[in-house]
Amino acid sequence: MEELKHIGIIMDGNGRWAKKRGLKRSFGHKEGSKTLKKLCLHLADVGVPYLSVFAFSTENFKRSQEEVDYLMDLFIEMFRKEFKVLDEKGVRVIFSGRKEPLRQDVLDSMAEITEKTKNNSKLVLNICLNYGGHSEIIDTTKKLCQQVLDGKIDIDHIDEETFEKNLYQELPPIDLLIRTSGEYRISNFMLWQMSYSEFYFTDTLFPDFNSEELDQIIEKYYQRDRKFGGVKG
Repeated sequence: MEELKHIGIIMDGNGRWAKKRGLKRSFGHKEGSKTLKKLCLHLADVGVPYLSVFAFSTENFKRSQEEVDYLMDLFIEMFRKEFKVLDEKGVRVIFSGRKEPLRQDVLDSMAEITEKTKNNSKLVLNICLNYGGHSEIIDTTKKLCQQVLDGKIDIDHIDEETFEKNLYQELPPIDLLIRTSGEYRISNFMLWQMSYSEFYFTDTLFPDFNSEELDQIIEKYYQRDRKFGGVKG
C-alpha cells in the first residue's frame, strides 16, 4: 500500500449532534470546529501531509440566514483566534472555493490566515469553503479556455497534469475520503481529486469524531489493496 498523503473529510452531523442534546444547531457547529482543530494537531503529529475538509458548500447558502451568518462569524473566529495553535504547530492553511458571495470580512480573515501560515510545512489544511466539485471543474475549464484564447497554451497540450495545475489548489489526489454521520454520498466534494480514493463512512457525528477513530480508519486503509484500474498478483 502506498503511503497515505492526503485525507479528505466531509464533516457531517454537527446539526444532528446539537439536536440530540436539545441545543441549537450553532452549538454543533462550534463543537465541530473544536474537533477539526484536534484532528489537525493529531495529523501533524503522525505525519500525514495533507488534509482537505468540506467546511461549507455552495449549496449551504440555501440554509437559513441565521445559520449562514453564524457559520460565517464562526469561520472568522476560527481563522483569527482558534487557529493560532495550528500556526504554532506548523500547519499551513489554504482555501478552495469561490469568493462570491462570501462577505468581505470572511475573505479578509481567510487572506490573513493564508498569509500568516504560508511558510508552515508540517501539514497543509485545505479548507473547502463556498466550494462545489462541479464549480471547481467548470472554473478550471474556463481558466484553461482563457489561456488558450490568450495564446498562453495550445489546446492540444491540455492534459490531466495541466488541468490539475489549474484547479483551485494544486494538491495530490485524495487517498482516503471519510464521511461522518452515517450518510453514504460524496455531496459534490473534490470530484476530480477523488477519482481513485478509498472511501470510509462512519456513523459517528462529526463533533464526536476523534483521533482514536481516525487512527483506526487509517489502519484499515493500509489493509486495502489499491489497484488503480490494474490487477495485482
